[in-house]
Amino acid sequence: MVFISLPLEAGQEDKRLNLLFAGLAKSNTVGEAKSIEHSIWQIWIENKNQPVSRIMDFGIKSMDAGALKAALKAFDKVVEMDPEFAEGWNKRATTYYLLRDYRASVKDIAQTLRLEPRHFGALSGLGLINAALGRHSAALKAFEQASTIHPHMSGVQQHIKLLKEYLKGEKT
Repeated sequence: MVFISLPLEAGQEDKRLNLLFAGLAKSNTVGEAKSIEHSIWQIWIENKNQPVSRIMDFGIKSMDAGALKAALKAFDKVVEMDPEFAEGWNKRATTYYLLRDYRASVKDIAQTLRLEPRHFGALSGLGLINAALGRHSAALKAFEQASTIHPHMSGVQQHIKLLKEYLKGEKT
């Protein structure tokens, strides 16, 4: 067995991601996909700048604890300090979503996808927001894009099925 050692980079620029995304697209089981997904998320939150990394960690812990205003302040600082760090934008988008500020969330999702077009989490979030706002065709498109990147992503196939049924019913 040969192991390829690639240099560690920050976030979406990490060269390991190309191999992981190729594996994710070809994954045959949910378990296999979950393992690859975990590795991708671990890389996405990495940042070579230690202050950014510490603030990111604080923001994630705050969000997980339900301290959304503290999380938002942390992620504001992350995107200010490193505007090219896709996961900073994505975490802030998630926080805005949890605060039900969908307009701000969509804006940060757009920035996330500009920096990392393969961000299945951001695409899924966009699908959830569009569904909540009654934009069913846009929601379906976002979920289908996420599914193309991550075929075994939790809940996405169910959202696609429900949205297709809903849209079919709208046309009849």
